Amino acid sequence: MRWRCCEGSTTKVLRALADRFVQQEFAPGDVIVERGQSADQVFLIAHGRLNKIGVRKYGDETVLGVLTDGDHFTYRAVVESGNTWDFTIKAVSSGTLLVLSQEAFQQIVAQSEALQAHIAQFKASSERPQNQYGEAAIAMAAGHKGEPELPATFVDYEAKPREYELSVAQTVLRVHTRVADLYNDPMNQTEQQLRLTIEALRERQEHELVNNREFGLLHNADLKQRIPTRTGPPTPDDLDELLSLVSREPALFLAHPRAIAAFGRECNHRGLYPQPTPVGTGMVPAWRGLPIFPCSKIPITDTRTSSILLLRTGMENQGVVGLHQTGIPDEYQPSLNVRFMGVDEKGIINYLVSAYYSAAVHVPDALAILEDIEIAVP
Repeated sequence: MRWRCCEGSTTKVLRALADRFVQQEFAPGDVIVERGQSADQVFLIAHGRLNKIGVRKYGDETVLGVLTDGDHFTYRAVVESGNTWDFTIKAVSSGTLLVLSQEAFQQIVAQSEALQAHIAQFKASSERPQNQYGEAAIAMAAGHKGEPELPATFVDYEAKPREYELSVAQTVLRVHTRVADLYNDPMNQTEQQLRLTIEALRERQEHELVNNREFGLLHNADLKQRIPTRTGPPTPDDLDELLSLVSREPALFLAHPRAIAAFGRECNHRGLYPQPTPVGTGMVPAWRGLPIFPCSKIPITDTRTSSILLLRTGMENQGVVGLHQTGIPDEYQPSLNVRFMGVDEKGIINYLVSAYYSAAVHVPDALAILEDIEIAVP
């Protein structure tokens, strides 16, 4: 049978592809693929850590990168025939791979018109000149003499850019009229309860800006902007690698306090003592002059791993920006309002407290994440 483009066809194709993957276990030291061998399989890493090994100029080996849970190599192996591996993959830990052969992939392609069209579109886009970010390259000439014919170009743009809707955190503050009437000296009880309520909303807002699946920073970093640690704990080398991903005016690191402590231990082991940097009236840890701000909203997994984020900020720098709306009705703080909801039959005053917020990453290289860092004390 052949699948045609209709509702549910994509799900059927994905299920058919998933069924063709074969589970493969590996142990530390196993060579998964070797440089020069025929590249006729695609590998998905379900669990484990592997080194991607290349060859230097004079023939000695070097680690090109580290692959961990969720990574893959290489999608081109099943799309383009006749390729060979130009690197070696060697296991650092035990783990599990999912393997799809080129033959199995071609069988699925032959049965799906939708998949055939998708592959044709992918190949066509790969043939167009692109910059390092996958954007359409702008043709230009430089260093020429005389009056040569200059290339013409077209600056491509997103016809349907992503639209961000402001998210909201809300609660209803309930204050008894007796408290508001009798217990406002020496402190205004209503104002103090409102202050604590707003602080709690701001804490939830910070959590959402980091963890929300729609706009949270942890879920909106480009896949090419995510790297694992080389050895597990966060080392100076890892943070330098992270800096290479946000090379244009990086502004700050964000890390869980325990991740900052783990980085400090690695610096101590190497005899490095980075100088803190002044922020406001205090001092915060820093690396290469960039502050490392503590953020307890970055999660720690059950296996004691976390992440470190590096951001470029500001709209003028095409960085990460926070989104809010000022001038809303009954505004108490920017993009936060407190609306009186009346007094019920029990003498309870009700206030609706709402905070509106979101975040946007202007371009992919404005945000990078160091993933799977181990924070446990050795």
